[in-house]
Formats: sequence, structure tokens, C-alpha cells
Amino acid sequence: MRVLVVEDEERLARTIQRGLELEGFVVQLAHTGPDGLWAASEDAFDVIVLDIMLPGLSGYEVLRRLRARDVTTPVLMLTAKDGDYEQADALDLGADDYLTKPFSFVVLIARLRALLRRRSPQRPALLAAGDLVLDPARRTVRRGDTLLTLTPREFGLLEFLLRHQGLALTKSEILRNVWDAHYDGPENVVEVYVGYLRKKIDVPFGRTSIETLRGVGYRMIDAGGQGDDESGPAPR
Repeated sequence: MRVLVVEDEERLARTIQRGLELEGFVVQLAHTGPDGLWAASEDAFDVIVLDIMLPGLSGYEVLRRLRARDVTTPVLMLTAKDGDYEQADALDLGADDYLTKPFSFVVLIARLRALLRRRSPQRPALLAAGDLVLDPARRTVRRGDTLLTLTPREFGLLEFLLRHQGLALTKSEILRNVWDAHYDGPENVVEVYVGYLRKKIDVPFGRTSIETLRGVGYRMIDAGGQGDDESGPAPR
């Protein structure tokens, strides 16, 4: 899940980013109102964490402009202000939830997950390709009766592939959605993590569920039994 955090206190923003990434979220940061407005308008996120006191444009104004542009992404307002009027103003402008600093990170995670559940009720509870089953809510992955252990990045990559099962996905698309919209490192990091995934979800079971599409990227297929990758050799 992709989260935009618009927070001018850079230390707090980085702390939130690290914590969310450990929970499997992909996080993009913005530190001013105009930067947050641009990111939220130009890119797709599952939820936005928006501070009220921001340089350039207040969080209230960012939210007002987003809703005026028909950006319906759920917004959780994060602020040092604590009062009924501030909370009412945020909700009246179109905020979906409100959290006051200092806050419990456990509560922040719980509220974000609640917003995501309300946002996407149509998403299946389980994602599957053959007997490979990923449970987004419980953050578990099984191949048949075998419970698999994945790192947060491996889990995020597998979830993205499963949500787009059957579609050809380029490395840049994967980086944009599983790493970060502003990731500027080498693209072969995708090959490395696809290799890690294959060693955990496919190789021990004699399966091939992630196809390599030479010159394009990768595709998740429903490999209910044994399969061969006919599109080219798997990356090392």
C-alpha cells in the first residue's frame, strides 16, 4: 500500500516513514504544502497522512484543493492542534480521520488500516495464484500448507505482483509502487528481489509463478502445478 506523508518536521516524517515501511507500506514524503498538493494530485496513493501546519499552504488548504480536484484518496490529518473546532474543520473539508500529536504509532497504523479497509472493500481478502496464498490483513503467505517467511520488501513485491496477476509489469512500475516514486537507484534491484522471492515461493515446490518477460519485466501467473518460464532465463 502506498502512503503519502506530508509533514514539515523532517525528523518526525522520517520516523513515520521508517515505521510504516517496517509494516510493509511504501512511503513517499513531502515537507511543504505545495509539494504535498502536487504529489497527491499527480500520483496515486492509497492513503495520505497530512499535517495541518505546513509551509507554503496549510494542510486545510491542501485538503480543500485536493477535494476540489476530485482527488478522493483517504486523508488522515496529523496535527499538534487539539480542539473540537480544528477537528470539525478538517472533517468538514473532507478529511477521513484526525490524529493529534503526540500520538501512538500503534494507533496510527490501526487507523490507516481502517481507512484502507473502508477505501477498498472490493479487494479480495486473500490473493492467490494456484496454491500460493497471500493474506494482506494477517500479512502471511502460504504455499499449500507451508507457511513462508518473507521480508517486508519481499511481501510488498509479491502483493503487487498478485494484485496485477496476468499483467506484464515493467521494472519501473514495480519500483514506483513497491519501492518509492523517487527511487533513483539501479533497476536491477528488482531482479535481485524477484530472485529472492523465487527461492522462497517457487524453487522449493518445483513451481514457476513469476515469469520473466525479456525486455519488458515480469508477470505473475497462476502456476497451480509445475511450470517452465518460456520467456527467458530467470535473473541471477
